[in-house]
Amino acid sequence: MSEKYPQVVDRDAAIFAIGVAANLAGMHPQTLRQYDRLGLVVPHRSRGRGRRYSPRDVAKLRLVQHLSQEEGINLSGIQRILELENELDRVRHQLAEANALLDEGRAARLAPAGTRLFTAGASGDVHLGRPVVRRQLALPGR
Repeated sequence: MSEKYPQVVDRDAAIFAIGVAANLAGMHPQTLRQYDRLGLVVPHRSRGRGRRYSPRDVAKLRLVQHLSQEEGINLSGIQRILELENELDRVRHQLAEANALLDEGRAARLAPAGTRLFTAGASGDVHLGRPVVRRQLALPGR
Protein backbone atom coordinates (compact mmCIF):
# COMPACT_ATOMS: atom_id res chain seq x y z
CA MET A 1 0.00 0.00 0.00
CA SER A 2 1.55 3.30 -1.05
CA GLU A 3 1.36 6.24 1.31
CA LYS A 4 0.21 9.57 -0.10
CA TYR A 5 1.18 11.55 2.96
CA PRO A 6 4.33 11.42 5.05
CA GLN A 7 4.02 9.81 8.47
CA VAL A 8 6.22 12.42 10.11
CA VAL A 9 5.78 16.15 9.63
CA ASP A 10 8.83 18.33 10.08
CA ARG A 11 7.94 20.61 12.99
CA ASP A 12 10.03 23.38 11.43
CA ALA A 13 8.61 23.16 7.90
CA ALA A 14 7.00 26.49 6.96
CA ILE A 15 3.77 25.16 5.51
CA PHE A 16 0.87 27.26 6.82
CA ALA A 17 -0.26 30.58 5.37
CA ILE A 18 -1.19 33.21 7.93
CA GLY A 19 -4.94 32.52 7.70
CA VAL A 20 -4.50 28.80 8.29
CA ALA A 21 -2.03 29.36 11.14
CA ALA A 22 -4.39 31.88 12.75
CA ASN A 23 -7.26 29.41 12.50
CA LEU A 24 -5.16 26.59 13.99
CA ALA A 25 -4.05 28.86 16.85
CA GLY A 26 -7.54 30.27 17.45
CA MET A 27 -6.46 33.85 16.72
CA HIS A 28 -7.15 36.60 14.23
CA PRO A 29 -4.52 36.97 11.46
CA GLN A 30 -3.89 40.55 12.58
CA THR A 31 -2.79 39.22 15.97
CA LEU A 32 -0.20 37.04 14.24
CA ARG A 33 1.08 40.07 12.32
CA GLN A 34 1.40 42.00 15.58
CA TYR A 35 3.29 39.13 17.25
CA ASP A 36 5.61 39.05 14.22
CA ARG A 37 6.28 42.80 14.54
CA LEU A 38 6.98 42.37 18.28
CA GLY A 39 9.28 39.41 17.65
CA LEU A 40 7.21 36.98 19.73
CA VAL A 41 6.57 34.50 16.91
CA VAL A 42 8.51 35.30 13.75
CA PRO A 43 7.41 33.14 10.80
CA HIS A 44 9.44 32.17 7.77
CA ARG A 45 8.89 34.21 4.62
CA SER A 46 7.96 32.88 1.21
CA ARG A 47 9.60 34.18 -1.96
CA GLY A 48 6.75 36.66 -2.30
CA ARG A 49 7.41 37.79 1.32
CA GLY A 50 4.23 36.14 2.61
CA ARG A 51 4.33 34.74 6.12
CA ARG A 52 4.60 30.95 6.39
CA TYR A 53 4.16 29.27 9.76
CA SER A 54 5.50 25.91 10.86
CA PRO A 55 3.77 23.49 13.23
CA ARG A 56 6.30 24.66 15.86
CA ASP A 57 5.21 28.28 15.25
CA VAL A 58 1.55 27.30 15.67
CA ALA A 59 2.36 25.56 18.96
CA LYS A 60 4.19 28.69 20.09
CA LEU A 61 1.19 30.84 19.11
CA ARG A 62 -1.07 28.60 21.20
CA LEU A 63 1.33 28.95 24.13
CA VAL A 64 1.33 32.75 23.77
CA GLN A 65 -2.48 32.70 23.67
CA HIS A 66 -2.64 30.53 26.80
CA LEU A 67 -0.11 32.60 28.74
CA SER A 68 -1.83 35.83 27.78
CA GLN A 69 -5.47 34.90 28.27
CA GLU A 70 -5.42 32.08 30.81
CA GLU A 71 -2.44 33.10 32.94
CA GLY A 72 -2.76 36.88 32.54
CA ILE A 73 0.90 37.39 31.59
CA ASN A 74 1.70 40.53 29.59
CA LEU A 75 3.55 40.39 26.26
CA SER A 76 6.93 41.40 27.72
CA GLY A 77 6.62 38.57 30.25
CA ILE A 78 5.70 36.16 27.48
CA GLN A 79 8.73 37.34 25.47
CA ARG A 80 10.97 36.53 28.44
CA ILE A 81 9.38 33.08 28.87
CA LEU A 82 9.98 32.33 25.18
CA GLU A 83 13.62 33.49 25.47
CA LEU A 84 14.13 31.19 28.46
CA GLU A 85 12.58 28.26 26.58
CA ASN A 86 14.94 28.90 23.65
CA GLU A 87 17.90 28.97 26.05
CA LEU A 88 16.71 25.72 27.62
CA ASP A 89 16.54 24.11 24.16
CA ARG A 90 20.13 25.25 23.44
CA VAL A 91 21.35 23.82 26.77
CA ARG A 92 19.56 20.52 26.11
CA HIS A 93 21.26 20.32 22.71
CA GLN A 94 24.67 20.98 24.30
CA LEU A 95 23.95 18.30 26.89
CA ALA A 96 23.06 15.80 24.17
CA GLU A 97 26.35 16.60 22.40
CA ALA A 98 28.31 16.17 25.64
CA ASN A 99 26.57 12.85 26.32
CA ALA A 100 27.45 11.71 22.80
CA LEU A 101 31.10 12.54 23.49
CA LEU A 102 30.94 10.59 26.74
CA ASP A 103 29.35 7.61 24.98
CA GLU A 104 32.02 7.75 22.29
CA GLY A 105 34.70 7.80 24.98
CA ARG A 106 33.16 4.85 26.81
CA ALA A 107 32.85 2.86 23.60
CA ALA A 108 36.44 3.66 22.66
CA ARG A 109 37.66 2.38 26.03
CA LEU A 110 35.73 -0.87 25.62
CA ALA A 111 36.50 -1.60 21.96
CA PRO A 112 39.85 -2.91 20.80
CA ALA A 113 42.01 -0.40 18.91
CA GLY A 114 41.28 -0.39 15.17
CA THR A 115 37.61 -1.43 15.57
CA ARG A 116 35.02 0.66 13.68
CA LEU A 117 32.09 1.95 15.70
CA PHE A 118 28.70 3.21 14.64
CA THR A 119 25.96 5.19 16.34
CA ALA A 120 22.22 5.34 15.79
CA GLY A 121 20.39 8.63 16.09
CA ALA A 122 16.97 9.06 17.69
CA SER A 123 15.40 8.97 14.21
CA GLY A 124 17.05 5.62 13.50
CA ASP A 125 19.77 7.00 11.22
CA VAL A 126 22.98 5.01 11.46
CA HIS A 127 26.27 6.93 11.41
CA LEU A 128 29.50 5.11 10.78
CA GLY A 129 32.16 6.10 13.26
CA ARG A 130 35.88 6.47 12.98
CA PRO A 131 38.27 3.65 13.74
CA VAL A 132 38.88 3.45 17.47
CA VAL A 133 42.01 5.30 18.51
CA ARG A 134 42.96 5.48 22.15
CA ARG A 135 42.91 9.15 23.17
CA GLN A 136 41.88 11.43 25.99
CA LEU A 137 38.56 13.23 25.45
CA ALA A 138 38.29 16.88 26.42
CA LEU A 139 34.82 17.49 27.81
CA PRO A 140 33.21 20.94 27.65
CA GLY A 141 33.67 22.90 30.87
CA ARG A 142 36.51 20.76 32.19
